[in-house]
Amino acid sequence: MTYAEHRRIIDVDSHLFELDDFLHNAARAEHLDLLPSMHEQKGLVVPQKGLDRGRELLARRQSDPATMTKFESSLMDNTKSGWSRLGAFDPKERSHTLDLLGFEMQWVLPTYSFHQMLHVATDEALTATSMTLNKAMADFCADDPRLKAVGYLPLNLGPEVAKAIMDQGFDDGCYTFMVPTNEPNPEHRSYTHPDFDVIWADFAERRIPAVLHVAANGEYDAVSKSFANNGRSETALGGDAPIGELRLQNIGTSAELFLTAMIFDEVFARHPHLRMISMEHAATWLPSWLHQMDFTAHLMKRSRQFVEAPSETAKHHIKVSPFADEPVGWIIDNIGPDMLVFASDYPHPEGTANPIAKFERNMPNCDQATMDKFYHGNVLELMNPS
Repeated sequence: MTYAEHRRIIDVDSHLFELDDFLHNAARAEHLDLLPSMHEQKGLVVPQKGLDRGRELLARRQSDPATMTKFESSLMDNTKSGWSRLGAFDPKERSHTLDLLGFEMQWVLPTYSFHQMLHVATDEALTATSMTLNKAMADFCADDPRLKAVGYLPLNLGPEVAKAIMDQGFDDGCYTFMVPTNEPNPEHRSYTHPDFDVIWADFAERRIPAVLHVAANGEYDAVSKSFANNGRSETALGGDAPIGELRLQNIGTSAELFLTAMIFDEVFARHPHLRMISMEHAATWLPSWLHQMDFTAHLMKRSRQFVEAPSETAKHHIKVSPFADEPVGWIIDNIGPDMLVFASDYPHPEGTANPIAKFERNMPNCDQATMDKFYHGNVLELMNPS
């Protein structure tokens, strides 16, 4: 019996716990000297003990069936170090892990290599490291069509460079890419500027959704640093979760702002086949966000005409993966069954030890048709827009 049991599930958000040679092993010769070390980045500190233990346990599982059986029986134990979990960094073992999970498909995103690229590399090195990250992700997923590699596009380098990185990433085998939600330089063009249409048009023409993910926010911070001067220490949950209660409270703010701009700046109108998905930005904000956009459009009606309500544009173009502990049933009651999708966040600990049970505990009144949309139907619609 698989973890999914009778359910047909497509998992839109899973991750790697990469080893520190992940990017260097995938790098082209001309990029190798430009890559920073994974240990240089401080966004997610890389404990050497975790890396060493991960390598040791992989070797034991490969040589000792009893050890493999033990790990298979504790597949969803999220108290282990990420490097110690099945399929964390070895592609063949990840395919076996997917067999055990019983998911039909799994999108795979980076973890430490993403921070290695984003928070250390700049300029020419950022271009080289982005291309290397995308190739490394594609290489990891290359031998299993169920695994979909998600790379990254540094839009802050401008549309021309980002498009070159995008073209190379698709050629290397990426399924899609994360894009940042915010341009950190106020003098530069917004990502909704028509100059970036070359990026959005490519996603639309390929019928492939662009990805927003919590850590890819272009240095956006919804919380003024002055709030930290409160005589208290901030609490860190770990993983990609922002540090402190205020930042956790505002985890979805960068996605809300970016998606609002995409709608009001008519990017979706210019590219009717463009689709986007928001991951790990929570989802409880969705009902009020949709209402607020429609209210904003109502206030602007004397000076601007909208072909459709912004909330309808959002429902047509955007999907969101909620956290397992959110009131998913309540959200669906308020926005309908067509926007939310399942995500395990495997093997990140914040995905919880039993996301299926937690989701379903918070969806007590959802009928089978709604559950089917949540587990696979909405993702299929996202991936195959008519």
